[in-house]
Amino acid sequence: MRFCSELILGTAVAAAGLLPLAQAEAPLDAAPSPRAVSVVRGDARTGRLVRSVVVKSKPAVVDSDAAVRTLVEEAAKSHDVSPLLVHSVIQVESNYNPYAVSPKGAQGLMQLMPATARRFGVTDSFDARQNIEGGVRYLKFLQDTFKDDKLAIAAYNAGEGAVTKYSDVPPYAETQSYVSKVGAKYSKAKLEAEKAAAAVKAAEEPKLSEDETRHLLQYRDSEGRLHLATR
Repeated sequence: MRFCSELILGTAVAAAGLLPLAQAEAPLDAAPSPRAVSVVRGDARTGRLVRSVVVKSKPAVVDSDAAVRTLVEEAAKSHDVSPLLVHSVIQVESNYNPYAVSPKGAQGLMQLMPATARRFGVTDSFDARQNIEGGVRYLKFLQDTFKDDKLAIAAYNAGEGAVTKYSDVPPYAETQSYVSKVGAKYSKAKLEAEKAAAAVKAAEEPKLSEDETRHLLQYRDSEGRLHLATR
C-alpha cells in the first residue's frame, strides 16, 4: 500500500536533462562508456596532483522524464525502497543530470563513487538504468544496516564507516546539510503523496444523490442523542 500512495506523486516529479530513452534502456552488462575519462590535474591551492573524471562527449539529450521515473519506480519496487526517497536523493545529488561529475569523482544521476559502482555491479555510471539500480541497491543496503532512513541518508553521503563511528549523523557540515536537504524533500514528497491519495479516495467514495439528501431526517431521542434517518 505504501507504494500505491507514493507512486501517485511520481508523475509530478520535475526533472531536467535526462537520458534519451534508448540509453535509459541499455542492458546492465553494457561495456563501460567511453564518455568518461580519468584526468590528472594540479591543485592550485595545495600543489598536489588530483585525479578526476571528465565526460568527453554527450549525446543529444531528449525529454525522457517518464523513462527515468519508470526506472526509479521499477528499481525502488524491486528493492523495497520508497521511490520518493530515491527521487529526493537524485534531486539533491545531481538534479537529474545523468552526466554530473562531482569534484570527488562521484558520477551520474545518483552520484556513485567508482568503488561504490563496482561494489553494486555498475559498469557505466552514466547509464541511467545502471546508475539508478546501483544507487537504489546501495540505499537499501544502508537502510538494512542502520534501520533508520536518516542514518541511511547520512551514510549515502559520508559512507557507512562514518555513521558507524559516530552512531549518528557525522558532525560534518556537508553531511548535515545533505541530510537536511534530502530529508526536507522526502518529507514534502510524502505529504503531497498523502494529499493526492486522499483526494483520489474522496473522489471514489459514493455520494448521496440529491433525492437521497432531500429525504435525510435528523431527530433527537428522549436522552438527547442525535439520530439520522431517511424516509
